[in-house]
This record gives sequence, structure tokens and C-alpha cells, in this order.
Amino acid sequence: MVDQSDSRAPEVPARESKVSRPFRVKLRGSVLVLVRLPNRRSVRAALHQLSTTGGVIHLEKALDEKIKVEMIFHIGGATVREKAEMLFPMWATQGWMQPFRFVEMSEANCAALGASLKSLVGDAAKGTATGV
Repeated sequence: MVDQSDSRAPEVPARESKVSRPFRVKLRGSVLVLVRLPNRRSVRAALHQLSTTGGVIHLEKALDEKIKVEMIFHIGGATVREKAEMLFPMWATQGWMQPFRFVEMSEANCAALGASLKSLVGDAAKGTATGV
């Protein structure tokens, strides 16, 4: 019989599950977005990728890193109007790809956006399955 109370090895807690990334959808420019700048001017862009925490937009000219903007776009049946912070832009062959993160998004709006994204993916999967 083995006495486990005399074990010299330190007790290691069970490995916690990895923190999962938010659900992301690749839109590849199919959703247009209006980016309202702090000076009230607006810039048009296309959403390349979107999640409940942020995404990537395709722009003709990059915006300054860390600038706070308002993003306005339609996804599913909902209109999203949220504040975001622009991150470091990357040159693409025809313009700029610029990531952003949402700031000050309420839990309710975050849940609604997540539901719209999952619905969008579900509808696309159904269309593929039925050959539409």
C-alpha cells in the first residue's frame, strides 16, 4: 500500500482550460462600414473580419494608430454603432488592412453582436448545405 500523504512532490493544480478567443467571422469585404473620426469626418471601409471584441477593416488610407472612432455598420438584421480604437495598420496590395478593438461596448450589445455573427455563419452554412 502506498501512502500518498508523504509525497515529496508539490501539488500541481489541475490545468485550467485555455482562454478561448472570441468567435470570429471572415467577411472578406462583404460588409461596408462607416468610420466616424473624432473631427466628425467619415471614412468608408469594408469589414474583412469581425468578432465581439473587434476586427479588421480594409481602407484606402490607413488611420492613425490609437485613434478613437465610431464604427457604424449593418450585420444581419441589426445596426451596430460602437466606439473603437484603431490598431497598427498593415499594407495590403490595394490599400490598408487595419485592425481595431471595440471600447466601451455594453454586455447587451456584445451579446447581440455575437448572436448576429453566429446567425450569419449559420445562414451561410445552411445555404452551402442546400446548394444555394
